[in-house]
Amino acid sequence: MANGNQDITLILSRIREGEADAGRELLPLLYDELRGLAAREFRGQKSDHTLQPTVLVHEAFLRLVGKPMDWKDRGHFFAVAAMAMRQILVNHARAKGAQKRGSGERPAILHEEAVGKSESIDVLALNEALEKLAAIDERKHKIIELRFFAGLTVEEIAEVLGVSKTTVESDWRAARAWLAVAMA
Repeated sequence: MANGNQDITLILSRIREGEADAGRELLPLLYDELRGLAAREFRGQKSDHTLQPTVLVHEAFLRLVGKPMDWKDRGHFFAVAAMAMRQILVNHARAKGAQKRGSGERPAILHEEAVGKSESIDVLALNEALEKLAAIDERKHKIIELRFFAGLTVEEIAEVLGVSKTTVESDWRAARAWLAVAMA
């Protein structure tokens, strides 16, 4: 796995440098993980959702490799991929005229067991709450995105953000509590 991560980091570096063919090499290496990330994103969606996980993967991938980015490593790529997928779902929900509130669904509370899986979530309400959190505390916002949406471990988040594991754990607890209140 470590060697695979080095290969991915090298390809990401080549993409950053503008090498056109590098993106074609990257997708097969990351496809299963991106598909898993998309599946996690879809677990909280209504069953009649018209956007498919495969389309979400391809749309997000095209956004990620289609513009210059200073990719640090695999963790950084997946963090940005999770944000891109979430934004695609939010845009899709807005385009479909999804109800912002009162759809009868209880907002999901972000708890440790919810990492990588979710209850039925009002995507627009969650996005609105996350935007408010970002305005208050960007690091806590990032930790929620990386942990809940990207499914990264506490250690991976600490590495991506350049903070200690203890800081991530503390911010994760505080951010979940804040979101529970904001979405109640």
